[in-house]
Amino acid sequence: MQILVDADACPVKNIIIRIAKEYGIPVIMIIDTSHQLNDGYSTVITVDKARDSVDIKLINMLKKNDIVVTQDYGVAAMGLGKGAKVLNQNGLIYSDNNIDRLLFERHLGQKIRRAGGRTGTIRKRSKENDEAFEKALLMLIKSET
Repeated sequence: MQILVDADACPVKNIIIRIAKEYGIPVIMIIDTSHQLNDGYSTVITVDKARDSVDIKLINMLKKNDIVVTQDYGVAAMGLGKGAKVLNQNGLIYSDNNIDRLLFERHLGQKIRRAGGRTGTIRKRSKENDEAFEKALLMLIKSET
């Protein structure tokens, strides 16, 4: 098992590293050339800045039972299809029971925005988000050990 992170805009990298070190789990952070990262623990892979290049690299490296951290529903769906455990930065564990609804909601949101509409606001990250993420990540790790 390893943890693969769609790391460009991931706000929980420090939590991932702390927990991975504790359990001796390798971490791969994938970023594009517009970002820099060096946490002293994870393997950092930098890809070109082309659309979806981070996503494609992550999915191509993924193996069954790996853990993926991403906020991209498309990456989550592909990860689930490859037998990975997938969660987002707020602790939502993606599953076969929720991914279709999430993808459909994303589609509706894109349709509304293309038509000039607005779809909600992004809330400021909270301590509760970090706690929920940590709890979910630990649950996924412990389910494998």
